[in-house]
Amino acid sequence: MFASKEGQAVPQVTFPTRQNNEWVNVTTDEIFKGKTVVVFSLPGAFTPTCSSTHLPRYNELAATFAGQGVDEIVCISVNDTFVMNAWKADQEAENITVIPDGNGEFTEGMGMLVEKNDLGFGKRSWRYSMLVKDGVVEKMFIEPNEPGDPFKVSDADTMLNYIAPNFAEKEPVSIITKPGCPYCVKAKNLLTAQGYDFEEIVMGENASITSLKAISGRTTVPQVFIGGKHIGGSDDLEAHFSK
Repeated sequence: MFASKEGQAVPQVTFPTRQNNEWVNVTTDEIFKGKTVVVFSLPGAFTPTCSSTHLPRYNELAATFAGQGVDEIVCISVNDTFVMNAWKADQEAENITVIPDGNGEFTEGMGMLVEKNDLGFGKRSWRYSMLVKDGVVEKMFIEPNEPGDPFKVSDADTMLNYIAPNFAEKEPVSIITKPGCPYCVKAKNLLTAQGYDFEEIVMGENASITSLKAISGRTTVPQVFIGGKHIGGSDDLEAHFSK
């Protein structure tokens, strides 16, 4: 069994990182001291579950975590800094700080270093997450000691539910717009007033008239989608919120 480190300080480690083509040493004090930090650790960058679910969901919920008092979300893996930086860029995970524990020192200090020789990985991290306040572990979610790579409790939603058990996540929103459109501005203001974050798809940059017609069946903007449902333009959106 893996032992929880709740109530204990995180290991004191210096991580060699590559930033702007220069070597920069980052200490655990710099990451954790005086801050509330969510950490998730995983077996390896570019591996399937890590890339398809674990990292993307934490990145997606970063603003939500920030609203609950989390200063930073950190991903730690037993990989070198070049691999971690390339993975972050590939995943477009701009909301996540990736930390390369290349020598496994931090992971070993957490009691989470495991052998993955059967996969040709060598020593890697067991999958877990934790909430760290001012360098002390408040809560850990450790995947069960089962064969393979279980992914049941270290996910972003489990951590969010611990931090904010009464939080109700709003449905995802996308809005297709074009520059200089006053109705698009109106729709975005309506969404913001209702507390919605949204993904903006800009005509000419991310979409064409063909994709607009194919997705919405219309040729005008804005076109708003909430939770997979097509709402329509700004007047449609206003009517939707008036119900």
